[in-house]
Amino acid sequence: MVQVPGSFSAIEFFSGIGLARAGMEKAGISTIWANDIDATKCEIYKAQWGDTNLHCQDVFSVDANTVPRADIAWASSPCTDLSLAGKRHGLVEGRESSAFFGFLNVIKGMGERKPQALVLENVCGLASSHDGGDFRMVVEVFNSLGYSVDAFELNARRWLPQSRPRMFVVGLLNPIDGGYLDSAVRPDKLSWIHSDSSLKTHITPLPAVPDLMVSGFTSIADKLDADDPRWWNAERIGKFMSSLSAIQAERMEGLKASSTVVARTAYRRTRNGKPVWELRDDDIAGCLRTARGGSSKQAVVFLGKGDIAIRWMTGAEYAKLQGAYGFALDGFRESQIQYAFGDAVAVPVVTWLMRSAVVPALRHKAGFDEVCYAG
Repeated sequence: MVQVPGSFSAIEFFSGIGLARAGMEKAGISTIWANDIDATKCEIYKAQWGDTNLHCQDVFSVDANTVPRADIAWASSPCTDLSLAGKRHGLVEGRESSAFFGFLNVIKGMGERKPQALVLENVCGLASSHDGGDFRMVVEVFNSLGYSVDAFELNARRWLPQSRPRMFVVGLLNPIDGGYLDSAVRPDKLSWIHSDSSLKTHITPLPAVPDLMVSGFTSIADKLDADDPRWWNAERIGKFMSSLSAIQAERMEGLKASSTVVARTAYRRTRNGKPVWELRDDDIAGCLRTARGGSSKQAVVFLGKGDIAIRWMTGAEYAKLQGAYGFALDGFRESQIQYAFGDAVAVPVVTWLMRSAVVPALRHKAGFDEVCYAG
């Protein structure tokens, strides 16, 4: 097969700091326009990508006539009203998640200039919100705009040491059909759309999805100097240890007695009205979250050789767990970095989705049936 450089373009809604852009770039797709309303995210986005194509404004105020024609429209719409951490008000009633309709208004307003592909990324709660009614509505609206739909659940843990399941709804004007319903990426809560004759769907032929990682966080954890002020003092560590349940304490002691030092992440939970710490039993980070997501911050616990050391997860670790290496973060506070990366999409997930479920259909439409990307 002949290899050629990518020549597709994208417009990015709810762009955040541009991790979808980073993932699409690795699939040969150039982002030519982006939009977000959050000032902090916009500043981090500009530090990485420049501000030429970024429009920091409410999506409802975007004039569709000013949005350039592109092959793909990506939308990581707000998930607050769909997640377990939110009030589950849904797409229609949710104050933030209803921004999805602002995105749709722009696509409708583009008319014949609309993209060949739409991709909506959100939390998996979209599939169950209003007993599946919100998911159905997304499919029906995509259909009304002429798009056939496929949907996937992808966990960043297949590429990175972070457990981060997310839902992706892909709409295509000219889909490639003929795949099979692999439950690894299309669980029942998503695959039912393919058996509903009232919906226009397709089953994308996909390559094998990578296995879930079982380790890797220890190797990417930042190695801070012993005198770094971010390490917890003995009193704080004592409170951490005293909050552990018997099972958690046994797990901690076992790791502490190990001959090698390992890193484990821990969340603060409320159990029976009492705040406690829970230590993961694997070498994988829990799902990164924003400060608005309840028990959001993860502590990093280093255990082994009879010792224990604890600190909060760093902004640099947030970036690595999202697959964003080399991001321009100088000048931003740790809290800003953690907030922005905790509310983003993992880079390699985007790359896999583009290469597997979107770009092949665009190539086919363009007549490049025998063309493939390197790697």
